[in-house]
Amino acid sequence: MCDLSGQLAGAGATRILAAFGAQVIRVEDPATSGGWDIVRGAPPYNDERRGIEFGGSFNNHNTEKLGITINLRTERGRDLLTRLITISDVVTENFAGGVFARLGFPYERLQEIKPDIVYVSHSGFGATGPYRDFRTWGPIVQAVSGLTFTSGLAGQPPAGWGFSYMDHLGAYAMAIAMLAALWHRDQTGEGQWVDLAGVEVGLSLTGTDILDHHVNRRAPRSPGSVDSNRAGAPVMAPHGIYPALGEDRWIALACRDDADWARLADAIGEPWAADARLATLAARLAEQDALDARLAAWTAGQGGQELADRLVAAGVPASPVRTPAERIDGTPATPGWDLWPTVAHPDIGPARVEGLPVHLSETDWSLRRGAPRLGEHNRFVLGELLGVGEAELAELTAEGVI
Repeated sequence: MCDLSGQLAGAGATRILAAFGAQVIRVEDPATSGGWDIVRGAPPYNDERRGIEFGGSFNNHNTEKLGITINLRTERGRDLLTRLITISDVVTENFAGGVFARLGFPYERLQEIKPDIVYVSHSGFGATGPYRDFRTWGPIVQAVSGLTFTSGLAGQPPAGWGFSYMDHLGAYAMAIAMLAALWHRDQTGEGQWVDLAGVEVGLSLTGTDILDHHVNRRAPRSPGSVDSNRAGAPVMAPHGIYPALGEDRWIALACRDDADWARLADAIGEPWAADARLATLAARLAEQDALDARLAAWTAGQGGQELADRLVAAGVPASPVRTPAERIDGTPATPGWDLWPTVAHPDIGPARVEGLPVHLSETDWSLRRGAPRLGEHNRFVLGELLGVGEAELAELTAEGVI
């Protein structure tokens, strides 16, 4: 796979295939020291190490890939990329729409190089339509698609998503699209262009809100809309996030039916919870704000983990709201899932990265090698795979082509 993608939306997709054994050859720009990908040298590391080889996110997003450098502003660089495409099944990029074509590689040119090539372009707005020339990042995709508007509580401004959530979802969509195109090629011998727009991926996640608007003429966060901390389908009460003992500590709990409420009321053990008027869902929904206030006052004086353990033992669904550190190291089940494997990087050393949330009994994924250093595999890819001799490699290096 010839991979010119970066950041996460593209790099995250090819990372998935690399984890399952695909040979992913990441192409970077030597003139900017890989600067197209802004996370290449970006921290975080909780020490003084900085530089293009110490990007924590870059190491996470590019595990198990090979790394080469090619300056596509040069004719010899474009020739090298052409030769790499001839031995590739897939070419991927997530430049802004039209950038790869302006570099000399429109889809028609890729077809000339390799007729059955699968070409995947992943931009914010796709290669067609009125917004194709606009550039964007994950948070803007979230805003344009309507996801940002849906987040938050009724009567309050949009809360946003805090992180580039759509880069992750875009990566998943891109990986699925690549596999679908490769399956089609294996069945028919035909390659194709996969044109993926991040905004469309975001729109696909807003189906319930679109339906609510068209059927009920109701917008998210408007009076009468479903509180994002509560369940609307199926309707539950109580159902939400409540304060726990300590600063910024919370517990989530849900009562799926009247039997769950009866168990929760027994655990609360206070007269208000035993009130027969709360025994039915309809009654609890009618008093949901007051019920939530009383429940919050009760949970606030108790440790989240201890209370959740007690409620789960009683048959009430509950969990403390976990911090990142607790999510990774504190939950007993997490180590058994192998969600945080350790990879080896020559400069960074051993580092934990994100695993994949799935395991296959016969052909499971593996992440052991960290992200490539800038141009680390030039000699192997250009020399052994493409047949470039040592003298030419030295010449290409001296000219700034690699």
